Amino acid sequence: MPSYPSGMTVSNRALRLLADALRARRRELRTRWRRLTAGRQALLVVAHLRKNETYADLATGFAVGRSTVYRYIDEGLTLLAAMAPTLKEAIAVAAGKAYVILDGSLLRIDRVAMASGNDRPYYSGKQKAHGLNVQVIADPAGRLIWVSPPLPGSRHDIAAARKHGILTAFEAAGVTALADTGYQGAGPQVTVPQRRRRKDPDTGKYRPLSAAQKEVNTAHARLRGPGERANAQLKSWKILRKIRSSPNQAARLVGAVQTLILAG
Repeated sequence: MPSYPSGMTVSNRALRLLADALRARRRELRTRWRRLTAGRQALLVVAHLRKNETYADLATGFAVGRSTVYRYIDEGLTLLAAMAPTLKEAIAVAAGKAYVILDGSLLRIDRVAMASGNDRPYYSGKQKAHGLNVQVIADPAGRLIWVSPPLPGSRHDIAAARKHGILTAFEAAGVTALADTGYQGAGPQVTVPQRRRRKDPDTGKYRPLSAAQKEVNTAHARLRGPGERANAQLKSWKILRKIRSSPNQAARLVGAVQTLILAG
């Protein structure tokens, strides 16, 4: 199989973080020799996450066997996921911000058993696709603070936020969050846009928003907009654009990517 040199937009700090963790792991295991150095193994793992390179392509490019690629990636993902911040650590960071932006994102998947009906929990009626729901917290500039472990895609954003304890943590720490209307009723710490008022009994139509309410929604959208950068940054890692492994393994992928983003 032919191979060619290539590049990817990943910071050296992220690569060194993983390489150092792999070296420490090898010292812990007292490994005498491996096919690749810790630095090359880190590069292999990052290439898989950033570019979604297949095991066969990575095996050719790094001149190792497919089983070796599998073991190296498995080890790297485990180490990276273990370094991902917890919600408690994320709230400590969020508490130092004027406000944070809370948003849900769907990570698409394709490995679901549709014939048996097991796909239904993963189907998002909003996105019309199978996927996993992750909750993303970003700072006012759109920089990533935290990504939640994934839940089945049919889960609504506000239900997912409650499940992870995000809303309770915001209230306990006094963190103000901006979110879309999917978080209506999330509590006093979460600010959402104004919704259309109740129906007019005479016309049967929703009453339009007032000029003041429209101005409030415009200002809210302007402040919330940078949060989309965090979602875009997350999905710039091609492994998360469509997860082809088991959904049960997605939490490790999300944690690994989150660690590398925060390191960079």
